[in-house]
Amino acid sequence: MLVRKLQRRAVVPLFAKLAPVRIGLEACGGSHYWARTLSGLGHEVVLIAAQHVKPYVRRGKHDAADAEAICEAMSRPRTRFVGVKSGEQQAAQMLFGVREQLVRRRTQLSNTIRGYAAEFGLVAAQGLARIEPLLARIAGDATVPALAKELLETLGEEYRAVCARYAAIDKKLLAHHRKDETGQRLAAMPGVGPVVASLLGVKVTDATAFGSGRDFAAWLGLTPKNHSTAGKNRLGVITRAGDEMLRQALVVGATAHIQQVRRGRAKASPWLAALIARKPPKLAAVALANKTARMAWKMMITGEPYRCGLSGQPDASSPPSRPLRAAYGGGLRPALTAAQHGADMPGQAATEEHRTQLLQRKEDGVIDRSVTRETPRDPLANETAGMIGTGVANPTLASGRKDRAQRPDIWTQAIENDAKQPLQAGRRPIWIFIASIRLTLRRMAAPRRA
Repeated sequence: MLVRKLQRRAVVPLFAKLAPVRIGLEACGGSHYWARTLSGLGHEVVLIAAQHVKPYVRRGKHDAADAEAICEAMSRPRTRFVGVKSGEQQAAQMLFGVREQLVRRRTQLSNTIRGYAAEFGLVAAQGLARIEPLLARIAGDATVPALAKELLETLGEEYRAVCARYAAIDKKLLAHHRKDETGQRLAAMPGVGPVVASLLGVKVTDATAFGSGRDFAAWLGLTPKNHSTAGKNRLGVITRAGDEMLRQALVVGATAHIQQVRRGRAKASPWLAALIARKPPKLAAVALANKTARMAWKMMITGEPYRCGLSGQPDASSPPSRPLRAAYGGGLRPALTAAQHGADMPGQAATEEHRTQLLQRKEDGVIDRSVTRETPRDPLANETAGMIGTGVANPTLASGRKDRAQRPDIWTQAIENDAKQPLQAGRRPIWIFIASIRLTLRRMAAPRRA
């Protein structure tokens, strides 16, 4: 083990002499630069968030204890790492940081001008468009002292300069957005414009690092805070974890979309209309931001455009994704509802090639179920239903039996098909009988509920 305290100028020469190793750094100012530099020397560099390093600090706060904690944290299998940003991504992130500072400075100057003008009895309506007429009124009012006019004119000049810089930054942001193919696809979603779409592309370095859309929404702090115990679920307000700028942009965009819907200027999906009717506007905005984040994650990892219409159903040229499967048959998977819809489902034509490949694999005796699980519809749901309960010592049938146990979405079809088959070798899995009894009881209870 090498323990050495280095100065800044001695870091690169030391690691240039070492063989490729795994280096852990705390994600802080300058960490992305060092990650890129050390990666260029052939090393594997991982960045760890400070909140994941602190639990491993034993006692006290000094550099040696921090280095030991980082070494301990990076060796844990459940530690989550921060994606390393490129120089272009950091430059684009600077664009949003400078823009936010200009917005704050513009708001500060406008409020200062309004406050000083009100001391002399001059007020104006809300809005940035009222500042220039207010400055003109101040210059033409004889009751305002000359010193006050000079100072307000100085503030007015600074206000105009900030507005000009802000306009220039907005032009650069739009130019960056036009070059970003992912940002243009994301901007098609309601409540997501060029600013939010570009911000998603800059802040999210690798969307595949998240296992699901909910994980992505939790990373943004848009999911409820869980404080459950003793088997009782207790969900509170949103966690507000993750990047504040990105979360704020999503919530502001969702709030603007809800305002347009309530004013009748935009049409809402049935889900959003029902949500607005029963929940407060702020809560509905956070829920819409959560849903927007999940859809954005799906679009980023699949490369699909936004195709959802007002009815909540996907476009006919795109297979239905998992968040939209509830639109068919009350939440059932398309494999179960294909018969109800006459096998006329969006994206069915897109699965013909996949169906042919799976049939060929079935003839060869090998079926790759890992591919089938990711498809929106199981083309072999009926063909392979007989694999359950046969009791034949066949590796292919055993694989199908294991797969059916892991696929509860088509268990109803499996039960009905297996129940019609005679007993083979005098064996049949117990879960077939239990599930058959549950299915019978459910059908008997259906007329009572009606």
